[in-house]
Amino acid sequence: MRLPHSAARVRASFDDPNLVSCAGLEPVMRLAEVCGLHGIVAARLRVPTDKGANASGKVAAIVAGMLTGADSIDDLDVLRHGGMPAVFSGIYAPSTLGSFLRAFSHGHVRQVQAVSRQFLIRLAGRAPLLPSADAVTFVDIDSLLRRVYGKQKQGAGFGHAKVGGYQVLLRGLNPLVATISTPHAAPVIAATQLRAGNAGSARGAASLLAEAIATTKAVLAAQAGSAATPAATEPVAGEIVVRADSAFYSRAVIGACRRARVRFSVTVRVDAKVRTAIA
Repeated sequence: MRLPHSAARVRASFDDPNLVSCAGLEPVMRLAEVCGLHGIVAARLRVPTDKGANASGKVAAIVAGMLTGADSIDDLDVLRHGGMPAVFSGIYAPSTLGSFLRAFSHGHVRQVQAVSRQFLIRLAGRAPLLPSADAVTFVDIDSLLRRVYGKQKQGAGFGHAKVGGYQVLLRGLNPLVATISTPHAAPVIAATQLRAGNAGSARGAASLLAEAIATTKAVLAAQAGSAATPAATEPVAGEIVVRADSAFYSRAVIGACRRARVRFSVTVRVDAKVRTAIA
């Protein structure tokens, strides 16, 4: 049986208070609990005053909100829609989560980064995050500029970005991100660093790269079921290859790769000396 005509307009409406529109969160948050997310946060994150009470529950709520597509504090209210409270406990109001986040200092951000690193290692011990790691694992590092609009935004600075094919000056933040991947695995974030919008791409790259490589070795060890420590000097699987563009071509970055005993592929800037050497 087939319809004799096509629908001109279709609209889906979820207005039953018992419906759970984000039911996919249930297995994700169950995996987070199995990997000990709450315990890791409780052990590593300390936010002062009553705003930091039950930090583990608040971090889990923010993570869940981000997984449902929330990209602002107000959007975190998606966790309280429909039948979500019947599936999850300890769902906080967006205002409570906003007060929690606004109490953060740079030190608290570093604590959350440590939480992320430890959780990634535990997750690798539970699931095959990096298939084909026995052959080669890639560590990619890059920076990007993200615009912010509040003039009081901490750490914001003016930087250049390409918009619509043109270079424009934007007030923003310049995150530095390192990811881990293999030829058969999607990238996972290994390390991050938030900088002002006017920061050069390579600023802080050497230290971030050293941290990312150590995390990569620990993740590979956990995935392989090895007892190797994150400080191991030799890869526990196949080759580890660092990849970066010419913005990261510097003595500090190359030195970080050599000290960690990993291979690297970094684009060389074409200047007069390089042209002469090629000639």
